[in-house]
Parts: sequence; structure tokens; C-alpha cells
Amino acid sequence: MACFLVPAAEAVITTVTTDQMKAHEGETGKIPFSRKLGWLNKMLLGGSALLAFEHVWHGEVTPWFPFLTAASNPVDAAAMLREMSTAGVAMAVLVTAVWAGMLAVVSRLEKSAGAARPAEDQGV
Repeated sequence: MACFLVPAAEAVITTVTTDQMKAHEGETGKIPFSRKLGWLNKMLLGGSALLAFEHVWHGEVTPWFPFLTAASNPVDAAAMLREMSTAGVAMAVLVTAVWAGMLAVVSRLEKSAGAARPAEDQGV
């Protein structure tokens, strides 16, 4: 019904955070965290867009008010909120966990690339 709204809300938060972080980052020779946060943002937005399209396709989202068909009566609204709090949160957490795994792999690759460079390249 509206489970795509939870990852979409997280994507909005990551967009704002990414923009703020870009202004405060310096050159470290590694991938900036704002860029890594952008990866999460793209994953969340892509998944939310696909889910929103699926909900539009099935008639659960309409172009007229209240936009979400489940919001038109209290019984369906309660089911919609339950779905958002279970499936929506689970999807957002799963995408964030996959992203955290990506960060672990990238961190390991950055460390191995740094160890492989000769001493004169590292400023020693």
C-alpha cells in the first residue's frame, strides 16, 4: 500500500545529509563519505521508485486526493500504517545493511590499496 514511503523518506534524509557533508569534506585520497552516502541514496530512490510504480500499476496509488487508496477509510489506513511499519521499515533496514556491507568491502579494498603503494607515494 505505502511501504515505499519509508525508504523514500530515508532517501530524502540521505540527500540532505550528503549535500551538507560535501561542503565539509577535504581530500584524503579515499572515496569521500558523501559519495558513499550517495550510493545509499541511489539504492533507496531506485527501490522506492520501482515500488511506487508497482503500487500505481495495481491501483493503490492514484493521481487524486488522498493519493493512497488505503487512506480513504480508517480500517484501510490502519492496515497501511501497519504495512509501513513492518514491510517499509524492513526494506529500508535491509537496503541500509547491504550498503553497510558495501562500505566494509570498500574499506578493505582502500586499506589493501594503501598498503600496496610504495613508501614514497605515501609521503614517508
